[in-house]
Amino acid sequence: MKKIILSIVFLATCWATSQAQTFNLGIKAGVNLAKINADFASEENRLGYQIGAWARIGGASFYVQPEAYIGSKGNKFISVTQNNGNEVAAEGKVKFTTLDVPVLFGTKFGAKNLNFRVMAGPVISFVLDENSSFSSAYQQATDFDNYKDQAFGVQAGAGVDVGAISVDLRYEAGLSNISKSEKYSQKPNLFQLSLGFKIL
Repeated sequence: MKKIILSIVFLATCWATSQAQTFNLGIKAGVNLAKINADFASEENRLGYQIGAWARIGGASFYVQPEAYIGSKGNKFISVTQNNGNEVAAEGKVKFTTLDVPVLFGTKFGAKNLNFRVMAGPVISFVLDENSSFSSAYQQATDFDNYKDQAFGVQAGAGVDVGAISVDLRYEAGLSNISKSEKYSQKPNLFQLSLGFKIL
């Protein structure tokens, strides 16, 4: 499935490049409100950041927007288990620093200096740094020890351009299990709000 999606992304990007009437390059920064959906515990949203660059290639309405940015995301887990008839609460915290590489396909409408956009596409996240802490009760309850070094997901959202300024709001849904545990699944999901500036 991943190979099919990546092949479609590659072919669509090549087509958009061959049809390109415009090329823009910009920088961006923003915030993430993230959590890791888990089937064994409740989760709490964590606030993070993102900073990086984007390019936009396309014609009058259709465009392809590859990006690369450093971001932070994480989660706090609270798991309640039964031990001899008593409830035992266990906690775990994790924070990632990632390199995120989405390739978004979108359409835009409006005037030259004021237009609106909608976009969607796949994203791959490479874990650059992981900081986690788990109570012994949490580890016993989940049989969990470590995370993978990459995750695959999809982003969708909308944006507005005012002159050289861009504002985007997106949702990212995790498609792959980032946990190395075969027993439990963990998929990162987050909202993003970013401010961009077109430099070319």
